[in-house]
Amino acid sequence: MRTGVITEADTCREYVTPRLVEAGWGTAPHVIGEQRSFTNGRIIVAGGKVQRGKQKRADYLLYYRRDFPLAVVEAKEAGLPAETGVQQAREYAEILGLKFAYATNGLRIIEIDYITGTEREVERYATPNELFARLSDAAQLSEDATPHLLEPFNLVSGKVPRYYQQIAIHRVIEAILQGQDRILATLATGTGKTCVAFQICWKLWNSRWNRTGEYRRPKILFLADRNILVDDPMARMFAPFGDARHKIAGGDVSQGRDMYFGIYQALSTASEDVFRQYRPDFFDLIIIDECHRGSSRDESAWRAVLDYFAPAVQFGMTATPLREESRDTYEYFGNPVYTYSLRQGIEDGFLAPYRVHRVITTVDAAGWRPSKDEIDRYGREVPDEEYQTKDFERVVALRARTRAMARHLSDFLKGTDRFAKTLVFCVDQEHAAEMRQELLNLSSDLVVQYPDYVCRVTADEGAIGLTHLANFQDVDKPTPVILTTSQLLTTGVDAEMVKNVVLARVVGSRSEFKQIVGRGTRLKVDYGKEYFNIIDFTGTATHHFADPDFDGEPARIEEVTIDEAGEQLGVTALEPEPETTETALLEYELREEQIGPGTGVLIEEPPPEPRKFYVDGGEVEVIGHLVYDLDTDGKKLQVVKYTEYSGRTVRALYPTREALQSAWANPDTRSEVLRELTERGISFDELAASSDQGDADPFDLLCHLAWNAPLLTRRQRAELARRKAPDLFAQYGDTAREILSLLLDRYIERGILQFNALSELMKVQPFDRYGNPGEIAARHFGGVRGMKDAVSRLQTALYQ
Repeated sequence: MRTGVITEADTCREYVTPRLVEAGWGTAPHVIGEQRSFTNGRIIVAGGKVQRGKQKRADYLLYYRRDFPLAVVEAKEAGLPAETGVQQAREYAEILGLKFAYATNGLRIIEIDYITGTEREVERYATPNELFARLSDAAQLSEDATPHLLEPFNLVSGKVPRYYQQIAIHRVIEAILQGQDRILATLATGTGKTCVAFQICWKLWNSRWNRTGEYRRPKILFLADRNILVDDPMARMFAPFGDARHKIAGGDVSQGRDMYFGIYQALSTASEDVFRQYRPDFFDLIIIDECHRGSSRDESAWRAVLDYFAPAVQFGMTATPLREESRDTYEYFGNPVYTYSLRQGIEDGFLAPYRVHRVITTVDAAGWRPSKDEIDRYGREVPDEEYQTKDFERVVALRARTRAMARHLSDFLKGTDRFAKTLVFCVDQEHAAEMRQELLNLSSDLVVQYPDYVCRVTADEGAIGLTHLANFQDVDKPTPVILTTSQLLTTGVDAEMVKNVVLARVVGSRSEFKQIVGRGTRLKVDYGKEYFNIIDFTGTATHHFADPDFDGEPARIEEVTIDEAGEQLGVTALEPEPETTETALLEYELREEQIGPGTGVLIEEPPPEPRKFYVDGGEVEVIGHLVYDLDTDGKKLQVVKYTEYSGRTVRALYPTREALQSAWANPDTRSEVLRELTERGISFDELAASSDQGDADPFDLLCHLAWNAPLLTRRQRAELARRKAPDLFAQYGDTAREILSLLLDRYIERGILQFNALSELMKVQPFDRYGNPGEIAARHFGGVRGMKDAVSRLQTALYQ
């Protein structure tokens, strides 16, 4: 029996692991996963610097098969009660979608069973077969269903599905095996819906599941409403299906394959219903990507395809939570079997956080009214009305407004990164063309070397536009940098390097807004893409982020106010635009896009005369500067200064100055204070700059902002410590006192945070002249513990 202090690692090694092995875990195929991290840690942007938050890591994950986890085990050191780990075990089990969890201190075991709703102390861990039997009974799965559920993932690509993808895959397959014929999963844009669909198809295809129970591979249809949504998955993600793949296009209705791909427009053309050449019961499974985009609406022409193939299991995927515009989707498919939100994706560190810049022009702030007898580009008199943001580029096109937006965006890129991939969403194709031209002329110095620096990608560009898009998506190609578009790129564009999403049009639909935001949420850390900007000229972002149910919060929102020369004009608080009621999003999108491969046909013919008024004269400027930050609950946006936000956050974490002082003075608890502040986006460098207090101690700066306490400089604190703690210096020899005095000098220069890396600090001048850190500790402080104690007391003295 070990004597002395037993650490958590000792407890796991000597008690927990042996007892898990006794229960049959760790013997193939029942895997014990130790210290498994299942999130990446949130990306935190503070003071222009990016760092990762803490990962979520389970002490043990117990797998019935390689890809099928059953339980989580949270272990605490033997000296603590087993109950200490219960809350964390529950949290991890719920995140991971597991029905079983254990909390232990090695000596006692507490089992948490979500199926029965019980929590009790047990003598031993359940065996793999016992847990799987309990799970199967609860799910009412027959023994014949087991092979389909446990079929391994296809890992040829080397990418192991993330924890939430695994949950979605297993939930969908379980629903299929339970006999459900309409299934829905909601996963935020950028979280890998295609990966989920592929693994579901692979597991069912490889295990020979089908509706009839025959021993054959299933017939599966992957259905979407755009070629880009089926061509890319078919060529890349679904490549392991090899010759089993077939795309239904141009009347080619081959029936000898297993994995089919198609778009509604090709299945139901103007001349014939191609889909009727297949029997209604031909497909065993139909996967509908972006299913919120019309196919489940009763009145949709595309609904006929799903109705015809009614015998098939139909699985819909969407990034849109339940709202009025997606209610038909939920009524058709039922409630989602799994939901993974944008908020959770950002919190887990799988999606990029975003910073929102609210930019307001003079005409968006106050409206625009034509002058008396104003004539447009075509000699037509512009009706004398008050035009607002929602009218621009729909009813009246103001070239000066487009020019002001382009000038601001160009200056923004010049001040940040001129080669940051940027998507500009305009009202229509004309607007996208004018925006492209303005941006091109403002970037002529780069266009000379890079002719494709700015491109328009809409339906009119056809194959040329698709080439521009492919180059834009290629992380190794520098251009195009800026793409202007209208509706074509709102979905289905997997461009990991998008760093700026620009809203030059009102987006009233929440679902469309979430899709547009999703263009930037993909991470590419190795290429420097760790967060992105939303540059909002129309109030769209401000409006949607104000929705308390919106499930993704920004790191920070800035409302920038500049004039034509890029100079700041002032601060103006404006209310967000009310939500506009748009026509059916789907119909609007299809007016902008080709409806079939090679047809070049638009649903709506161009009008015989210009459909809006074009005003080429006048002057428009950009005005105002506001900063929007999250409240302490991380839900609502409030117009506050960064310093006010920081003070409010400190008060929320530490109700009194004494509570903060107690935690700050102790080096061990100070690290937790720093972690909590950093996770809330508080940077001491940025605070010092914002308050013009570069010499202040971070603790004093926080107290000043939170409770209006007097500010002390670091030098003042050091001198007070020298006067108030003579005993600290008196008990050591001359050299030790000299070293402690040098530490105070270093504190004056660089602050208390230097002490967090004491061993590294002791390796550099002037400390290195006393020897290496080990020698300094041994010769002058009686050992490492003695030196750490002296430095700890020194820090406490600084904050007495």
